[in-house]
Amino acid sequence: MPLAPGDRLLLASKARLARDRASGREILLYPERGLALNPVAAAVAARLDGARTVAEIAAEIAASFASTPPDAVERDVLAFLEELAARGLLEERRAAQAVGAAAARGAPTTQGPALALEGGAAADAASHRPYTLIAELTYRCPLRCPYCSNPMELEGAAGELSTETWCRVFAEAAELGVMQLHLTGGEPLARRDLEALVRAARGAGLYTNLITSGVPLARERLAALRAAGLDNVQLSVQDADPERADRIAGYAAFDHKLAVAAWVKAEGLPLTVNVVLHRENIDHVPAIVALAERLGADRLELANTQYLGWALANRDALLPTRDQLERAFAVASAARERLLGRMEMVFVTPDYYAAWPRACMDGWARRYLHIAPDGLVLPCHAAHTIPGLRFESVRERPLAWIWREAPSMNRFRGDAWMAEPCRGCDRREADFGGCRCQAYHLTGDAAATDPACSLSPAHGIVEEARLRAAAARPAQPRYLHRGAPR
Repeated sequence: MPLAPGDRLLLASKARLARDRASGREILLYPERGLALNPVAAAVAARLDGARTVAEIAAEIAASFASTPPDAVERDVLAFLEELAARGLLEERRAAQAVGAAAARGAPTTQGPALALEGGAAADAASHRPYTLIAELTYRCPLRCPYCSNPMELEGAAGELSTETWCRVFAEAAELGVMQLHLTGGEPLARRDLEALVRAARGAGLYTNLITSGVPLARERLAALRAAGLDNVQLSVQDADPERADRIAGYAAFDHKLAVAAWVKAEGLPLTVNVVLHRENIDHVPAIVALAERLGADRLELANTQYLGWALANRDALLPTRDQLERAFAVASAARERLLGRMEMVFVTPDYYAAWPRACMDGWARRYLHIAPDGLVLPCHAAHTIPGLRFESVRERPLAWIWREAPSMNRFRGDAWMAEPCRGCDRREADFGGCRCQAYHLTGDAAATDPACSLSPAHGIVEEARLRAAAARPAQPRYLHRGAPR
């Protein structure tokens, strides 16, 4: 059932209007996303207060456009709101009824009627404007996941940035154009100053997303983080089965994670459930989707393992077969359609089974900033493993200078560095040659075509890994867990 002119609608609690300092436009922020609105769409969104009807909002908008018939404005307003509903950005009282109308027109896009969403952050990426800051506050973590993205050689808390430095960095990031902030680790809750960091980030206008295992979290601290301005919680879950989940995590955490999820919803915060998929849990995607539904998740991210660091060391035990991947993808696709407007579904395909590599981090230093606990500024979490690159620190340089001028940030930016087959490939501006870190760790050359690409001279490395994955394996694989001697 589509929305009606008499409906009174509210923006969902996970959505927040903010002004983009870089472009001057209004952005509708929500977990890990941002929609750039044209002035008319922004005016509509600002009026979604639950008091005005859709017809009243349309009439207010039409008053500013005397040359446009009021009924045409109302139709465009309704179409725009149905698109927001399909993205889960309106309160449930009528949003669920709007989903069917939006789905009938196809998946939501960033183009449409006159009031629709503009291109937004993706367009800004062409000018190398950072949109997201990934702040690794610490490498301390109670879990020992065999696919951990932290370095294989960890540093202790003594080298971490101070509260004051992080607060300064958040302000500098906002001035540079960053709008989304991921507070991650390790386990960010290990920082006693996390509430102060959230408060500073919110004060800078950043949409704050806490990426956590949930293990050390108490209900009272979650309430304090909410009061400080936290926007979203992303909770890692290793499996829908408690025993398997705890074995993968190397820690008995499953039951507490479920309690944390309930607290998040009780506090009125949006909840993202993140599950890293691999050989042992990918067949459990139906149960994982069901668990996310029971938890009331706003977003479920099914991210296949990226094989770097610990995950590369465990690749033979973690890499699923193609059949497993295809079954999981089919389940996720059906769930995405069924849950449209209620729970966002994200399924990240592993590079090893794609014909073309993904645009890792949307290209080297194009949209993402990554700051390690010691202050090094990176284009991605693993870039420090590439030899010959000197990464700058926020302890010594302003963030804007590092982003724009540092040789390490410019080394693989754009396509001038590319050799064949990337240089002559029509996809070079779509995938940017793939992952530089993966290229280095599989071939020894960070400038090589990512071996995940079917055109790479080194693609046989990936094909061989797939063949090993298809071979018979023990029912319970052995992992090299994070922190274990190598």
